[in-house]
Amino acid sequence: MRIIRTHEDIEAGLAGLVMLDARLEHVVARAGPVPLRRTDPGYRGLASIIVSQMVSKASAAAIWNRMEASLGEITAPAALSLSDEDCRAIGLSRAKADALRRVAQAVVAGDIDLDAICNVDALDAIRELTTIKGVGRWTAEVYLLFCAGHPDVFPSGDVALQNAIGHGLGLELRPTAREIDSLAASWAPWRSVAARLFWAYYAQEMRRDAVPVTP
Repeated sequence: MRIIRTHEDIEAGLAGLVMLDARLEHVVARAGPVPLRRTDPGYRGLASIIVSQMVSKASAAAIWNRMEASLGEITAPAALSLSDEDCRAIGLSRAKADALRRVAQAVVAGDIDLDAICNVDALDAIRELTTIKGVGRWTAEVYLLFCAGHPDVFPSGDVALQNAIGHGLGLELRPTAREIDSLAASWAPWRSVAARLFWAYYAQEMRRDAVPVTP
């Protein structure tokens, strides 16, 4: 499995995608630079994804900054020290606070190894991550994409990606997650680069702040 580590890996993936699907040449031309957006695996990486769900980039950054101010280093043991009052002061919804605690409990108990899971087959890794209540498919896929550098994951439930694909490929209707799963199958083994490409296209052509967006 070729891990996406560098901008050179992104360029190789884009070249491969255009060979697999000629329609993507137009998307590549309009998207501009495609960011790498890698972050270290582990509790901190997964926690940042949970915090970013269903809020704007600015709101997620503000919450994250308050978490760092409260905890210092964001680790699983530190997260377990947060009281309900602390979570409210930080700006975490109850659902996000619960998800962060459940992940932290699983890490501390040794029930999941967030570093080792990066080397597991994507479907098995998603299955293991989603056994934790509050961690859905989108969260697991984004973790594998940005923290593990997995080359072949596509978060089809992401609304920004759905809109970008519909616009970029000239579809009459925004495709559903199931339709995108079928469509993206033809982009293997570079689906993670395709996701980055369409987020970049979304930001450039649709003038939005292209962060992953849950449905």
